[in-house]
Amino acid sequence: MAFDFDLLVIGAGSGGVRCARIAASHGAKVGIVEGRHWGGTCVNVGCVPKKIMLYASEYSGMIEDSRAFGWDVSPPNHQWSVLTSARNTEVERLNGIYVSMLQKAGVALFTGMAGFVDEHTVYIAPSELDPNGKEQRITAERVVIATGSKPHFPSTIPGIEHAISSDDIFHLAEMPQKICVIGSGYIGVEFSGIFAGLGAEVHHVYRQDLPLRGFDRDLRIALHEAILERGIHRHSGVHPLRIVPKGNQRLVELDEGITLEVDSVLFATGRQPNIQSLALDKAGIKVDENGSIVTNSLQETSQPHIYAIGDVTNQLNLTPVAIAEGHMLADRLFGKPHYDWSFPTTPKAVFFSPPIASVGLSEEEAAALGDVDIYVSRFTPMRRTITKRSGKVVMKIVVDTPSQKVLGVHMMGEDAPEILQGIAIAVTAGLYKHDFDRTIGIHPSMAEELVTMRTLTRQVKKTG
Repeated sequence: MAFDFDLLVIGAGSGGVRCARIAASHGAKVGIVEGRHWGGTCVNVGCVPKKIMLYASEYSGMIEDSRAFGWDVSPPNHQWSVLTSARNTEVERLNGIYVSMLQKAGVALFTGMAGFVDEHTVYIAPSELDPNGKEQRITAERVVIATGSKPHFPSTIPGIEHAISSDDIFHLAEMPQKICVIGSGYIGVEFSGIFAGLGAEVHHVYRQDLPLRGFDRDLRIALHEAILERGIHRHSGVHPLRIVPKGNQRLVELDEGITLEVDSVLFATGRQPNIQSLALDKAGIKVDENGSIVTNSLQETSQPHIYAIGDVTNQLNLTPVAIAEGHMLADRLFGKPHYDWSFPTTPKAVFFSPPIASVGLSEEEAAALGDVDIYVSRFTPMRRTITKRSGKVVMKIVVDTPSQKVLGVHMMGEDAPEILQGIAIAVTAGLYKHDFDRTIGIHPSMAEELVTMRTLTRQVKKTG
């Protein structure tokens, strides 16, 4: 059978675009379909515009701090419209870059919502990106699904339709002066910090005793404290019962008899794979109980010529992971493998203020495998000793006791993601504690603490 394309990629997010570009560079005839945003979630309603909002939110603290260093400044007055305009302009610029990169690589672009007709045929229907687009059918020898994920709203909470998602944040005409953020994952934590920095009254609600389930416990405790230090009203260990509209306001009823009256309610309790329009059953593609596409170690689905990468597989839901998977897959299918990515040591960051970053195993994960040495340092950074504004830096190194190999490094503090990116190289390379100890630090810096932590905090015996 003659196919229209050697490879058709469904979804032009970070992973899909990388896969398409690399496959085309190897000489494959490649098409890509996108129905909503060129560049996907990260560029349009995710990490990029959110990081821009984080930058904006940090200036209020900087202005306050500057007074302690002798600057005579007026009280800050934030203009939401200026921020949204600058943010949207940057997103539009990046949209254009993604389209240009694909075109220069020789990839054929299709606008619309894709769904399978059979295991080699995809139907494309008009979408919000081009409502007047034409209907098409395309055949491909191989197909990659890279449609990502979307916000998930629990249907069990009455009034949930009165909440907004993280996608909706980027379309607000006005900044909410009072906002309730529900959820303690990346998205909930980051937006709580952003709105607090922009001057809103923030109520952060989460069911767990500590935020950021899955992160190292010492960092979770530090963040739990930092939420209060940021001026956020923390409601931990409670559940939202219902959301009731009251004019332009929203009443959020929590258990324990708590009711919050706010302008907006951000529900950030999870995301789900974006598969609704794909008609996966027509191609014989299996999904798990959560709607995630099931893949093996080669990104193959239940149809060996159909692949899935990124958040639609619900494994490591991080943009750089999707990019690595797309690059690796394209190399394997049409070229020669050039890289062997270390997914177990994928670093991660949460852009609160102060931010959190982590690489490798947490203390709990490491102790389940064997005995571990734990090194922890908690201190006030030099800037805060002058400004007197509360905020501690927490650094932690997890070391395998018998071998003294560094298994994980964790940090909360200013520039933590920038610092831990370099440390991720050391952990990926399998370096040992003595390699850290014999490295000369940069002084004065916070980062030097990672090479001067020589006093054992505690030793933990294997728990598993």
